[in-house]
Amino acid sequence: MNKRQSASRPKRPADCRRIAYALKKKLLIHDIAKHLDVSIATVSLVLNGKAKEKRISDGLAEKVLRYVEEVGYKPNQLAKSLRTGKTHVIGLVVEDIANPFFSAVAGLIEQKALARGYHIIYCSTNDDAAKTRDLLAVFQARHVDGYILALPAGVEEEVRALVRSGKPLVLFDRLLPGLLTNAVVLDGATGMYEATRHLLGQGFTTVALVTARASQLQMTARHQGYAQALREQGLPELVQEIAFPQTPGQILQQMEDFFAAHPACQAVIFATNYLGVYGLEALGRLGRRIPDEMAVVSFDDNDLFRLYSPPITVVAQPMEAIAEESISILLAALQGPGDGAPGRLVQLQLAPQLLVRGSSLRPTS
Repeated sequence: MNKRQSASRPKRPADCRRIAYALKKKLLIHDIAKHLDVSIATVSLVLNGKAKEKRISDGLAEKVLRYVEEVGYKPNQLAKSLRTGKTHVIGLVVEDIANPFFSAVAGLIEQKALARGYHIIYCSTNDDAAKTRDLLAVFQARHVDGYILALPAGVEEEVRALVRSGKPLVLFDRLLPGLLTNAVVLDGATGMYEATRHLLGQGFTTVALVTARASQLQMTARHQGYAQALREQGLPELVQEIAFPQTPGQILQQMEDFFAAHPACQAVIFATNYLGVYGLEALGRLGRRIPDEMAVVSFDDNDLFRLYSPPITVVAQPMEAIAEESISILLAALQGPGDGAPGRLVQLQLAPQLLVRGSSLRPTS
């Protein structure tokens, strides 16, 4: 190449040179500081949003941020977590992420966590204690900063170990026997009591409960609320427990057999929304018209329940409040007492709301 050819070649713009350099070599904070002729500490403070706090001028902060954007700098999250001891990741464990209740709450928690600078990793236990232990071990290996947990029975020892390790956690939807931890739960007994009283007030005297065969405290509380309302009126219980896991066909068959065996049953409460969905299908197969031949209430709302004809009466959980309280309590615990957060356990019991719709109202003659 002769000198004339070399001289005639256009020079690359500065931003192109920077991008090419960034592609060739992974940039470090040291490289940024050297290029801008500032200290490494200054670059680090600007990138961590502490420029104003440390009285770094707006002009210098803007200069750093503009250059970082030009070269496409991405901080090494592993190095940052080793340096700060924080990953800004929260582990969220639910029974079944496909369940409308848990998926809605998980989505709200993720949204609220992101707004506060945290990411969520979530997974489902399928109410399996062995699987839950494995999942908790995976989260520990990932060094998540804290946990929001809806757990099956049988993992109490693992949760005690988490508490002893100093990792903040919040239980939601359900408590574990013998464990005193941060928790956000629902007053399920009162919700079910009010639902049963509503049906009795409509004149239905044979009210059934279809519930899960489980030792979970929240399911026990719902049964207790139902039983108390009937006991006050001197009426007997009529309960069908559904064991899990089973295939949809097996669940539907159990429900059909139950309703067929009790033709005098006038009303039914389903203890969860997924049982409610199966129950509506079973009643449809049997040709039982709602509410003419069977009044229906379900615990937990569901889009299907609002769209069903007639719409299904529900005991609705305050999902927005569950998500907000869970993430707020956890983040307060992550800050630690030294940063103004309370150094005590927080246990909240939220109130459900009975939403009366057409499925539970006695038809007028």
